[in-house]
Amino acid sequence: MYVLGLTGSIGMGKSTAAEMFRRLNVPVHDADATVHKLMNKNGAAVKDIKAKFPNVVLNGAVDRKKLGDEVFGNPEKLVQLEAILHPLVRKKMHQFLSRYAYQRRKLVVLDIPLLFETKGYRFCDGVLVISCPEFLQDQRVMSRKGMTESKYHAILNKQTPDAEKRALADYVIKSNQGKRYSYLKVKQLVEVLSTGGINCRNFSPHLSLACKK
Repeated sequence: MYVLGLTGSIGMGKSTAAEMFRRLNVPVHDADATVHKLMNKNGAAVKDIKAKFPNVVLNGAVDRKKLGDEVFGNPEKLVQLEAILHPLVRKKMHQFLSRYAYQRRKLVVLDIPLLFETKGYRFCDGVLVISCPEFLQDQRVMSRKGMTESKYHAILNKQTPDAEKRALADYVIKSNQGKRYSYLKVKQLVEVLSTGGINCRNFSPHLSLACKK
C-alpha cells in the first residue's frame, strides 16, 4: 500500500485536491476533520481540553472560536493544546492505515496541513504539495469569512514556507491553472501510484507535469 502525504500552505488548494482523490475512490484521512470530531460533543479530546481550558467547553463540546482566541498568540497554551490533540490524531491515523492495509488498498492519502511541521511525512512513501502563486494565495485567504491580516500572518508563521515544501516534496501540483488541470494531474498521479508507487524520476514525459519542478 502506497501512503501519499498531501499538504500545502493555507489557500493553496489542498482541500480541493483531497476531494479529487475521494472522487477517484482513494481513501483520504483528513487530519483537520479528525480534530473537529475529537472536539465535538463527547469527543475524545474534550475532557483533557476542559481541564486545561475550562472556559472553552460548553454542553460537552469545545467552542473552537473561544479556544482559538485563547491560544492565539500564546505559544505556551498552543503547546499544551497540541500535546492533547496530536497523540489522538496520530492514533486515528494509524487506525486508518491499518484498516486500508487490511483491505489491501493500493493507495491511500494522508491529508495533513502541517505534514512537515509535525513530521507526519515519516509515515508516508511520498509527499504531494499543492501550490500556487503568492498573490493568488493572498486573494483566496483574505476572501474567507472572518479572516484578518493578523490571523493570516499568524497562520503563515506556523507553516513551512511554500518554497521549502516544494523542495521537500516528491510531487507538486499547481492549483492556479484551473480545477480541470488539477484534476487531470491528480488522476494521473493516482494511476501511477496505484500501480506500484513509481517515483517522480520514473514518470514518462507525458506525466511530468504532475512531478516536482
